[in-house]
Amino acid sequence: MKRFILTVITLAACFLSAIGQESQADFLRRYSNLVERVGPAGLGVETLLGKWEAAYPEDAHMMLARFSFYFTRCRSSRVEELPQDRYLGNAPLLPITDSLGVKHNYFEIIDYDDDLFAEALRSIDQALRIKPWRLDYRMVKIDALIAYEKESPEMALSELKSLADKHFKEHPAWEIEGMDSVSDEQFKAFMQDYCASLFRLGTESSAQAFKGLSEYLLTYCKDEPMYLDNLGSYYLVRKEFKKAQKYFDQVLRKHPDDMTALRNAILMARAQKDKKMEKKYLEQMARHGESENDRAGAQAQLDAMNRK
Repeated sequence: MKRFILTVITLAACFLSAIGQESQADFLRRYSNLVERVGPAGLGVETLLGKWEAAYPEDAHMMLARFSFYFTRCRSSRVEELPQDRYLGNAPLLPITDSLGVKHNYFEIIDYDDDLFAEALRSIDQALRIKPWRLDYRMVKIDALIAYEKESPEMALSELKSLADKHFKEHPAWEIEGMDSVSDEQFKAFMQDYCASLFRLGTESSAQAFKGLSEYLLTYCKDEPMYLDNLGSYYLVRKEFKKAQKYFDQVLRKHPDDMTALRNAILMARAQKDKKMEKKYLEQMARHGESENDRAGAQAQLDAMNRK
């Protein structure tokens, strides 16, 4: 009888313990409420993450929260004067002209603690191990790499190429929070956003990464105008006009209304002071411009050129 009573007491204790244990949804709710008050690395977040991990070590939301904690902790900022007008695509935080008329540009510089950043990467990689089809998790990792690598986005480029391989070879059913599915066109648009991010960094290494990613994507989608326009833009900025024209013309043969190619081709002609070439692309803009304003503006420029 005594043994039976002890067994009942033990089972009751286990039952009460199970009732008292928070669910994964409870932890996520507590975390969201706390972060709203104190931020992703504020007071109490690390303690909550420890309890969450102890209760549900394979919870991808917990791993994503750990990534956010470490990525926030690894960053620190300072203000520094730099001898340029833009830094990593950003305007000065504080532009000042002194009494002698000399311009001084002060930029916000973000520094990273390597060890804490490594912990952030480990956390997002664990989340991807649990949910490899979550495209938004992969994008979180790539965004972090671009921010961390600054002028030389080598790891980010490698990750982007691997993502392209996975998409075009394996065709996974990607998921993004708030979206039911990800179409092929949406995926290509996401990759174009990353091409643009690399371009905006404005460094030689990022320009090479921009070119390299665009070329790599074209191996999977040969005639995609977005990526062909990218290569035209790359050579236009470098004033390699014949190479730039080759890509713009390749786009315009199949897509005569492609505004990126048309606008850049007009800029290219003006840079070379080639009136004949400029008229050619203005005529195409006048016929195929995206809006009435585009078409009318191109025609007005043509009329002005013809009156001279």
